[in-house]
Amino acid sequence: MRILIVEDDKDLNRQLAQALADSGYVTDTAFDGEEGHFLGDTEPYDCVILDIGLPVMDGVSVLKQWRADGRVMPVLILTARDRWSDKVSGIDAGADDYVTKPFHIEEVLARVRALIRRAAGHASSEIGCGPLTIDTKMSRALVNGMPVKLTSHEYRLLAYLGHHMGEVVSRTELVEHLYDQDFDRDSNTIEVFVGRLRKKLGLDLIETVRGLGYRLQKPADAP
Repeated sequence: MRILIVEDDKDLNRQLAQALADSGYVTDTAFDGEEGHFLGDTEPYDCVILDIGLPVMDGVSVLKQWRADGRVMPVLILTARDRWSDKVSGIDAGADDYVTKPFHIEEVLARVRALIRRAAGHASSEIGCGPLTIDTKMSRALVNGMPVKLTSHEYRLLAYLGHHMGEVVSRTELVEHLYDQDFDRDSNTIEVFVGRLRKKLGLDLIETVRGLGYRLQKPADAP
């Protein structure tokens, strides 16, 4: 999953990026509203963390423009403790949730997980696919209740397929959501990761749809 952080406080931006990376996300960062708006308008993100008080272009203006342009990714806004009006303005502009500064990083992570989960139509932090369970809270996969050791790239690919279970996901879409903007992207590596996942999971759940991409599908006898 790929997250955009738009926050002008460089220390806070760095802390958020590190915490998200530690939780298995890929992050891009921006330090003013103009840069943030450009990235959000041109790159595909699974969620955006957007500060309201940004230089150059304020967060509410950024959000309004995104929504006017049809950008529908979940947006979590960051607001000052004593500015209740910012919360109202942000929600009215199209924000999906907010966190008040100062905050605990764990709260932001929980809200990001919830926004991504709801956007994909999942009510629980655990995504079940027959004997496979993807635990998005702990960033791990389990088969029949036993943890499977995955690399960060393997987990991110599996989690993205899990959030879009039953849908065919193209190699291009996977690359766009698994790597940040500066990564030297190569869609051929997706095939390698899929092969590793199938071997490590010991399950035939990831279907190759020739010419289109991949699909994580529940077994026919799964509840």
